[in-house]
Amino acid sequence: MNYQPILVTGAHRSGTTWVGKMLAANANMAYVSEPLNVSHRPGIFRAPVKHWYTYINNENEAQYIPAFHELLNFEYHTLLEIRSIRSTKDFLRMGRDFHTFLIGSLQGRRALLKDPFALFSAPWFAQTLNCQVVMTVRHPAAFASSLKRLNWHFDFRNLLDQPALMRDYLEADRAEMELIQSDDIIGQSALLWRIIYRFVHSTGQLHPDFKIVRHEDLSLDPVDGYKALYESLDLKFDERVKKFILNSSNSENPSQLSKKKTHSVKLNSLANISNWKKRLTVEEITCIRKMTESVSELFYSDKEWE
Repeated sequence: MNYQPILVTGAHRSGTTWVGKMLAANANMAYVSEPLNVSHRPGIFRAPVKHWYTYINNENEAQYIPAFHELLNFEYHTLLEIRSIRSTKDFLRMGRDFHTFLIGSLQGRRALLKDPFALFSAPWFAQTLNCQVVMTVRHPAAFASSLKRLNWHFDFRNLLDQPALMRDYLEADRAEMELIQSDDIIGQSALLWRIIYRFVHSTGQLHPDFKIVRHEDLSLDPVDGYKALYESLDLKFDERVKKFILNSSNSENPSQLSKKKTHSVKLNSLANISNWKKRLTVEEITCIRKMTESVSELFYSDKEWE
């Protein structure tokens, strides 16, 4: 590896794709998406992943280190990928990923891993894989409204079934995770947000070199916001990058994404900030604020709930 890799993480639906894609606008970057997604492609990452938000530390790292070293050296597993192909979409994705790895290897590019599910493992990525870490934060009501619109529930067994994660960070939340109703998407969203961003805040205190960026701040001023982030990561911010960022965030883009294009990055970023106010009821907003306020006040003012 010629350059220090970058990990972009945060809760899913918190802008990690947008931030990752905007950083990858730099010509020296190679964008790799979600190796710790439980449905990741074996061509890019050959280690199996059992849980959403897998926690990697020095106790279980042996099963992940070889695969991550291969990924960061752009070693693509063509045969593993071919064996896993089940659709035209899989085939086209293979072509895209193979090209990314080939160009990344030939040109000595800097790897950018966009992976919300690496969140609890971020300190390990920094210490073991020498990654610079960017963590995205999104307003708890905006996060919940996005999950509500997409009808994305979260099964807390993914966290409860990881003993080391529970021991190190989440034991105090066990009862709430066990009691949350499977159909309560607002409650699930609020609880998950609080768990994730309590971790983000405490981790940021321990690792002041981690970059913590609010989705709303980047949305309000994409050019200056990303320029500052580029500088902090020692990336060149040029006119090509500026144009790419403006194209992704300008007012001519839709104010919300189609449910069929949940990972698109072309959005009216300013309008998107307040979409949650239209999607959520007063009762839902009250519930979210009550469940998250012990942590949300670390990131958001009273005015930002109005």
